[in-house]
Amino acid sequence: MIAVLKNGTSDNQIENLSSWLRSQGLDVHISKGSTHTVIGLIGDTTKIDEELLLGLDMIETVKRISEPFKSANRKFHPDDTIINVGNTSVGGKDFALIAGPCSVESEEQVMEIAREVKAAGATMLRGGAFKPRTSPYDFQGLKADGIELLLLAKRETGLPIVTEIMNANHLPLFEDVDVIQVGARNMQNFELLKELGHTNKPILLKRGLANTLKELLMSAEYIMAGGNENVILCERGIRTFETYTRNTLDISAVPMLRELTHLPIVVDPSHATGVAKLVKPMALAAAAAGADGLMIEVHNDPAHALCDGPQSLTPAAFSDVTKAVKRVLAAVEEA
Repeated sequence: MIAVLKNGTSDNQIENLSSWLRSQGLDVHISKGSTHTVIGLIGDTTKIDEELLLGLDMIETVKRISEPFKSANRKFHPDDTIINVGNTSVGGKDFALIAGPCSVESEEQVMEIAREVKAAGATMLRGGAFKPRTSPYDFQGLKADGIELLLLAKRETGLPIVTEIMNANHLPLFEDVDVIQVGARNMQNFELLKELGHTNKPILLKRGLANTLKELLMSAEYIMAGGNENVILCERGIRTFETYTRNTLDISAVPMLRELTHLPIVVDPSHATGVAKLVKPMALAAAAAGADGLMIEVHNDPAHALCDGPQSLTPAAFSDVTKAVKRVLAAVEEA
């Protein structure tokens, strides 16, 4: 249930109403927008009399929300959420460019890529320290040493870092990580999501390769229900019957999610296609569809990458993509 307050409602009135609603056993979520304040109620709202609320001078409208996701729902939070990450942000007018290698392989590798992607316009550095691999014999990442190398690159370039967590027991290692990524395979690892809900770190939540948008939003709800509202959604392609690409990028997910949720949305065209030459057109499509950012794999030597070389761009190719994306964003803004 949500209650939209009239303009001019004082902070004291809002607090008094919120206190009463909490006394009814409900969780109260307050969202102050540019024109209205919305109070979202989570819990058993059947005992709340809508007519009683509407009878209050401060209440403009009362609505019940049928969707199971509440905190992530745009009805709870009409304005887009902007998540600050170091000296940059995701959402609003800022377009995030998250770039870097699939796996951190060495100090020389990650430092060179970090310098190159920053020069090309990246706003964050991505890199895998813990790597989930289909085969147990493939490279699994440098783990804690990989995080240390990412932090070294952060200190030199100033780029905030994004890296994937595999296990809640690893959380202490992520203390200085700016954005914790939850990969597609862990999108419904609910115990992990609950633990991340108790942190205050921005969480980049990737859509599972066979999950619906509703399931993605419910996973975001797990994190937000724990108190952490800093969730970034990531569309990274879903598995279909098509075999020419690694996955099928669901571009329609971007405008659909924009309607359903206030959370920022980024697109990963690298994992979506698995083919380097397809990354640019898919990145442009994502920008045109209204995404808040891109997550792109970049490697200084893709042919010899230890992980996902075929989908990785060279730094020069990434620079070409960023320039083209900026032109698309400018055209969209004028449209």
